[in-house]
Amino acid sequence: MKTTAMHNRHLLALPAGRRWVRSGLYLPLFSGLCALLLGSCKDTKEGTVSFPTTQVPDGYRLEKVVDGLNFPTSLAWDAQGKLHVVEAGGGFLPEPQPARILRVGSGKLTEVVNLTAKGVVAPVVGLAFHNGAFYISHRSADLMGAVSRVSADGGSVNQILGGFLDSQAEHPLNDLRMGPDGRMYLATGPAANSAVPGMDLAPFISRSPNLRTTSAQDLVLTGRNFKVADFRTKDNLTDSVMTGAYVPFGVATTPGQRIAGTNKPGGAIVSFDPMNAEATLQTHASGMRNVIGLTWDATGQMYTAVNGYDVRGPRPVKDEYDATYKVVKGTWYGFPDFSAALEPLTMDKFNPPASLQATAFINNVSQGKKLGFVINHAASGLTPPDRALVAGLHPFHSSPSMIDVAPASWGAFAGHLFVAEWGDLTPPTDPTDLRPVGYRIVRINPATKQVEPFLANRQPGPASKQGPVGAGLERPFDVQFGPDGAMYIVDYGVVKINPARKDNNREPYEYVPGTGVIWKVTKR
Repeated sequence: MKTTAMHNRHLLALPAGRRWVRSGLYLPLFSGLCALLLGSCKDTKEGTVSFPTTQVPDGYRLEKVVDGLNFPTSLAWDAQGKLHVVEAGGGFLPEPQPARILRVGSGKLTEVVNLTAKGVVAPVVGLAFHNGAFYISHRSADLMGAVSRVSADGGSVNQILGGFLDSQAEHPLNDLRMGPDGRMYLATGPAANSAVPGMDLAPFISRSPNLRTTSAQDLVLTGRNFKVADFRTKDNLTDSVMTGAYVPFGVATTPGQRIAGTNKPGGAIVSFDPMNAEATLQTHASGMRNVIGLTWDATGQMYTAVNGYDVRGPRPVKDEYDATYKVVKGTWYGFPDFSAALEPLTMDKFNPPASLQATAFINNVSQGKKLGFVINHAASGLTPPDRALVAGLHPFHSSPSMIDVAPASWGAFAGHLFVAEWGDLTPPTDPTDLRPVGYRIVRINPATKQVEPFLANRQPGPASKQGPVGAGLERPFDVQFGPDGAMYIVDYGVVKINPARKDNNREPYEYVPGTGVIWKVTKR
């Protein structure tokens, strides 16, 4: 195991205590000095830390548990209550920094296992601890989605589940949680923005030419295809190709074409017995876009947070929201033909500008540039999703990610949902609206379904755009309540838009190592 010193949690002591800090006369100067020099300040009287970029709700205390992490994604506590964090090893594609499980405590970070060195392919997103072992969601050598069991000491890593085809594209396997029924639940992202791969997936298609969106159900298609540039023929930039839904790039579909369902679908929640995963795998719910986080309330009701559509690819969608859903077993949630609010995408309001859409064809007859269904719902035995399943609507592109339910110790907020909004990736995901959204923790009262900010920066956007890196929330991805009743937040760190990376067959995002943080929120 490798041990590194934990970064200082408290950076600057104040000689006069909290009351002096709170005085209106000195607060602006004090906050500016802290932000300029260090990005955070210690209050010696109460042992808390203020981060001037972030607004902390009255009655709560925010502190930094550890920083300097490389792309952290998830937390888990072992049988002794020791905190662990997993570093993803990359974003949509692997980065030079390895995927690792680290133990946090006693003033130091201890490497439990270098997952990359054990053959695990990034990104590693989900982390759970069950019956003396860790479980992780990741890619395997064939770039498909997989789940592995990791011994508590990191000595062994054994794949127990694999073959999730959609993970060869931009959306990997995500959260991994033990359910109240003793089964393990897994969130699976779908390939492509809205089931039709295009030039936006070029880095992934070049690595996995047969990647495609999969479904839990047998589907009958409408035969809607899209005429797009064929980026595979680099020597002829004018080449075009017809491409359809639920098939590899460059393959056209026909009306009535059948697509076989699979027990390893994208855009779904699946469950299994971790001691016999392949034989017990079942689909719990399906037809979601990029489903990320999973949780249950005290009654056993399941909820999930889902990243919504983007304005990209051959079939861009100008949605209004991202969503958190109440999960009902056996339910289809409408992807890729219904919005985050579970409305049909054939409504005019979901059409982006025509300049961003590819012309649609059915049987080589132009359908114009407008959204239409790619699934024949009646022939597929699918009914429109029930809008009552929406538990909360988030701003479009805010990227609701991991989710948890507040314990009884949180008083009036007990039973409320808390969701980490990772934030937008515009303009690559939407050139029509560049306003920053997300970058915060929100609260949802299940009774009202209203999404309310709980912990957010003073200005929209990540902390690094408002002051020093680490002075506030950057890209919160995981939120969990620990055994001590405190809220823990995994902050992924700085992500920059860098179109030049596409020249190296990469996604247009740059991930800055060493900027990840674990935050802790407690009641005063």
